[in-house]
Amino acid sequence: MAEKRLGTLITLIAGIAWGLSGVSGQYLIGRGMSVQLITSMRLMVSGLVLLGLCAVTARRNLLALLKNGRAMLAVCFFALFGLALNQLAYLQAIAYTNAATATVLQYLCPILVLAYTCLKDRQRPTGVEVISIVLAIVGTFFIATHGQLTELAITPLGLAWGLFSALTYALYIILPAQVIDQYGSLSVIGLGMLMGGLMVTFGLQTWQEPFQLDSGSVFGLVGIVGVGTIFAYTVFLKGVTMVGPVNASLLASIEPVASIIFAVWLVNEVFTSMDLVGMVCILLAVLLISLKDRMISEKSIG
Repeated sequence: MAEKRLGTLITLIAGIAWGLSGVSGQYLIGRGMSVQLITSMRLMVSGLVLLGLCAVTARRNLLALLKNGRAMLAVCFFALFGLALNQLAYLQAIAYTNAATATVLQYLCPILVLAYTCLKDRQRPTGVEVISIVLAIVGTFFIATHGQLTELAITPLGLAWGLFSALTYALYIILPAQVIDQYGSLSVIGLGMLMGGLMVTFGLQTWQEPFQLDSGSVFGLVGIVGVGTIFAYTVFLKGVTMVGPVNASLLASIEPVASIIFAVWLVNEVFTSMDLVGMVCILLAVLLISLKDRMISEKSIG
């Protein structure tokens, strides 16, 4: 019981740390750092650190992965479509809206995964799943329009990038599933991050982007890379071993709530009542799906 409580606390801390990463990204963008450069630095530094950790704790998995050409090709696809594109889309959504709105829109991802699963398995969604889909659509409507059918409350580009980040986040979950089962998440995510970072760096030539290193930018980079990626991910993995993947995913859903709180507290973001209604609808949709998965998991164990 004590271990489960500690695992719960650790996983919640990971979700809160992820919530800080978006606000740190918003802070850096506000200081003039480009989305491309932030993405490049975040993925490459995090990838190197996670690979170093993997070399110490799961060397066999890493070496076996590196020797398997087909698995490496899968990691390449994951690095491009599940990591690089997702990070670029998420930070672009932040640039055109704010960290909290972008994070909540990205959390439409489970609805997209649900739709993909239903289509793939040719199954009708259950009652709970239908309610979740409706809540997600209503929530997106309120965030995008504030209840006004004739106009958008956020920029069209902000909405488009937010929805695209949800799509790429779904790819982040779906694409590496089989490879992670074979070689472990740390080796796949670490290698994927490094490869994704290299793709962004050389593909977009981010070394040409203007960058001023001062105390403010260091603070922001520590938030998005150190706390919001390296710390959050390693702590989350530890939490998974203590409470299980289903419970961990449910607990990590605190991320958008943390992002809203950090946005108000650290960057003085202001939200309308319609924003909050929309966010609550989307979070309820995610919570319903997570609770359903937890009940299914407990029944299968029992």
